[in-house]
Amino acid sequence: MILNLYFARRFLGMFLWVFGGFAGIMLLIDMIDQLRRSADSLRQAAYLSLLNVPESLYQILPLLMLLTGIALFLALARSSELVVVRAAGRSGLSFLLAPVAVAVLFGAFSVTILNPLVAATSKSYDRLQAQGTDAVMSISSNGLWMRQGTSEAQTVIRATRGNPDGSEINDVTLQTFATDGTPIERIEAQTARLEPGAWVLLNAKRWDLTQDNPELSATEAVPEIRVATDLNQDRIRNSFGEPSSIAFWNLRSHIADLEKAGFSARSYRVWMQMELALPLLLAAMVLIAAGFTMRHARSGKTGQMVLLALLGGFAIFFLRNFAQVLGVNAQIPIALAAWGPPFAGAFMALGLLLHLEDG
Repeated sequence: MILNLYFARRFLGMFLWVFGGFAGIMLLIDMIDQLRRSADSLRQAAYLSLLNVPESLYQILPLLMLLTGIALFLALARSSELVVVRAAGRSGLSFLLAPVAVAVLFGAFSVTILNPLVAATSKSYDRLQAQGTDAVMSISSNGLWMRQGTSEAQTVIRATRGNPDGSEINDVTLQTFATDGTPIERIEAQTARLEPGAWVLLNAKRWDLTQDNPELSATEAVPEIRVATDLNQDRIRNSFGEPSSIAFWNLRSHIADLEKAGFSARSYRVWMQMELALPLLLAAMVLIAAGFTMRHARSGKTGQMVLLALLGGFAIFFLRNFAQVLGVNAQIPIALAAWGPPFAGAFMALGLLLHLEDG
């Protein structure tokens, strides 16, 4: 137990050094980029970087865990601690339990605690970068809401459901307001179809809210009404945001709201499963590092082993991203896209370790 705690403490300390080093470098690079692009002062650039960098760090957590494992096992080999542990009768796989357990626990901590924090900072950064513009669409349990308008008027659109690409929505209500917030017009329609430059409202009824009695002056239901718009399908789809911008604890309800509104939530389902598989992926990275670098320093070829460990870790990381794309596009099942690469990396590394230890 004491030996396991020692290795766990060494591994955690090494990870904090690697994480802190990368965080500092990325903050400096991002601050320079913010100053070049939009920041007016060093203070503002630092604030924007503090909001932007956590998302980048979260995305490369598996690679940081790989580098931590390589650094730890190389340090243990140089100090001959691995030789001492084996001479004491402990197998190489037994003292891997502590680093792997730390990786799994940190993965669980990342998903449950860091993920919501990163999602919050990412949203804040996007909001600051998009100052002066309104969100095109939002999804709630009551349906979907859109906003469009010009310098003269703003229109709020509410619908119960829509098709997956956002080109057609059902049970539609359009409420138009003047710049001072005064309601001008209300339109209700059974269906609204998005065409270039206009919404085509079918089976619609219009109320002129500037009249003393809008109900008396209402236009009866007509087959078709055209309402000008600057929206298009790309803007509507992009307004959903990235799955990583949704906190892990809110993913399930967000998926339910999307599907209730008629939109595809497959990308969010893939992301949620990938987050659940993150602890296994981090453990796989530790095992890959151990498979190539957990050997005595005098055996030679240290540089080659480090290079192979890096190539193996990057291969699993690339495979994970590639599988995510295939999963989002429904080319492979969601479970395979999320859990396949971590399991593949873990079993391949375990096979290599068993060969080295017992082969």
